[in-house]
Amino acid sequence: MPTYGYECTRCGYRFEVFQRITDEPITECEKCNGEVRKLFFPVGIVFKGTGFHVTDYRKPDKKDGDGRKPEFSLPSDTSSEKAESTTS
Repeated sequence: MPTYGYECTRCGYRFEVFQRITDEPITECEKCNGEVRKLFFPVGIVFKGTGFHVTDYRKPDKKDGDGRKPEFSLPSDTSSEKAESTTS
């Protein structure tokens, strides 16, 4: 059952309610009986597979000279080298 968030337009009280999709939305605040509005929250969905920007347009994996992928790689961070050269 989905969780819906509401906020009172009068007192600012926020609350969440477990409701079925077919249930009527809440219209009154639990505390002051003022008018409420439904809140929208970001959804945590990850799309995988073909047809999505992340999978279709990412850079290909780098391979060693013999065609094998390296077992691990260290990030190439040059910011610490730049900081050392500027302080010297």
